[in-house]
Amino acid sequence: MAFKGAPDNVALLLFFVFWYAGNMKYNEYNTASLNAVGGKTAGMTMTVATLQLGVCAVYAILMWLVKTNPAKLFGFQAPTKQNMPQVGSEDIIKTVPVGFCSAMAHACTVFALGGDPLFGQIVKSGEPVLSAIVNTLFYGKAPSFNKVCCLPIIVGGVAFASLKKIDGVYALKFDQTALFFGMLANSFAAFKGSENKKLLSDNAIAARYGGVGNQFAVTQILAFMICLPIMFVTEGASFPKFLEILSESKVLQFNLVMSGLCFYLYNELATMTLKVTGPVTASVANTAKRVIVMVYMAAVTGKALTDEQKIGAGIAIAGVLLYSVIDDMLKGKSSGDAATKKKAA
Repeated sequence: MAFKGAPDNVALLLFFVFWYAGNMKYNEYNTASLNAVGGKTAGMTMTVATLQLGVCAVYAILMWLVKTNPAKLFGFQAPTKQNMPQVGSEDIIKTVPVGFCSAMAHACTVFALGGDPLFGQIVKSGEPVLSAIVNTLFYGKAPSFNKVCCLPIIVGGVAFASLKKIDGVYALKFDQTALFFGMLANSFAAFKGSENKKLLSDNAIAARYGGVGNQFAVTQILAFMICLPIMFVTEGASFPKFLEILSESKVLQFNLVMSGLCFYLYNELATMTLKVTGPVTASVANTAKRVIVMVYMAAVTGKALTDEQKIGAGIAIAGVLLYSVIDDMLKGKSSGDAATKKKAA
């Protein structure tokens, strides 16, 4: 009799747990990798980001070689088969925009978190703001009026988190690297989401990929290949020094590999989890994840959030949650009111 493993509801709960754990550990390993090369001023951040994607690419290729995806083992279920996708050169070319946006979103995130792991997370929570702008200007898909009304809450939260009381007077004081690259990461993430949706709307391409697992694997390989020349152009002069540190530092070796693996796995587990949950559950899960990661990173780095950051992060994350569910909430209320009126009539 074939091994079936845990029931689907138990597996789903475990996928949630390991998605959160993977995200937390990625942030920890990423911070440790950057510290091992000398921090944000060492000029090796792009190298770290690129080689994390290199680990992802190797992992994807290994899965195709063994024709097995072990991700479901995290839910105590049997691993699934994962054969190489039957895509051609035209399909790969059509996937390049997704790969490019994925590469830039990842690299910018590493720069943002390298600047300030905590404030970077707060800025990242403002992703819906950039998503609304990108989708309106470039894809003609403006958010609803209700969602637009939530955007000032998110912006206000991030802005408040940027304040610091100096001599009894509030002034803007924040890590500029975290803010700049966090906003860039949010923009590229918005482009990636829309380009990915556009790509998979072609049923023929989706069929040739044979599932989101293969498409994600190809995207990570493309992202690595795109980042590689950028890495050599921007940080090529530091690469010999990086290799020297890598050859001598067990800390860098371990954290670089583990950050790449955690990045791949937590993204895959997030996809497996969110595709079988409703939009409200998905929104709550994403919001809770952001809070948990911030608390965890504060504990790991020993850097406590300021009162302004706590309040600002709370406001921004609450705004993101409201942005995610407000249409469903008001739609449900409207449907209920309509049903009541019809019954009364």
